[in-house]
Amino acid sequence: MYFFVSNLSFLDMSSTTVNIPKMLAKFSMNNEVISFVGCFLQMYFFIVCQAVECFLLAAMAYDRYVAICSPLHYHNIMVRHVYIILAMASWILGLVFPIAMITLAFRLPFCGPNIIHHYYCDHPPLLQLACADTSLNVAVGSTLSAIVIALCFSLIVTSYVQIIRSVLKIASSKGRKKAFSTCASHFVVVNMYFLPSIFMYVRPTASYSADIDSLVAMFYTVLPPMLNPIVYSLRNKDIKDSFRKQICCT
Repeated sequence: MYFFVSNLSFLDMSSTTVNIPKMLAKFSMNNEVISFVGCFLQMYFFIVCQAVECFLLAAMAYDRYVAICSPLHYHNIMVRHVYIILAMASWILGLVFPIAMITLAFRLPFCGPNIIHHYYCDHPPLLQLACADTSLNVAVGSTLSAIVIALCFSLIVTSYVQIIRSVLKIASSKGRKKAFSTCASHFVVVNMYFLPSIFMYVRPTASYSADIDSLVAMFYTVLPPMLNPIVYSLRNKDIKDSFRKQICCT
């Protein structure tokens, strides 16, 4: 669990590094200019971070499934090379995932005015600036996003269905509470990330709105990296004990 949480922490730092500095420059210093190449680089790395988070959350759901549904076999199933492979696969798939979307978007002609009605370069608002048919771009982007989100979300839902079935079989209420608390942090993070992502990327073009998209984007670009450390810290007994020791010592 801590191995996956450390990967998630590094991912959150990477995600905020991609878009938050430019957002702060825009809001605080009115620096609203970004180069053409810089825009595509920001879009690529941002989509990479979002895709990796999908895969990592699915891998963490599998880890929680094994821990609760097969606790006696957990240390035999989740051996070192298994969770390293799961993490590496998440990062590799995330790096490969946006290549097709970025390549197709890079070939589009942009006649101006090249003003993105968003606080960072994202795929849907960028396509609205193209002076050519973007139906292929929209189809590819929506299909790839739907596949990744649907695949990861289905794996997570399936894991939690099995987890809930196993927990309900536990006789004692204390045992059920302990089992549910093991998954509570991950469950909160999954809902906080997937619900806005599904709204943003798995929908028809006609429903795009710059104001609504910017507001919804805040929920999965700014809030999860900010709240993930708090969620996992407050739900973790070891971290809370360490905080208490530090406070007592000071």
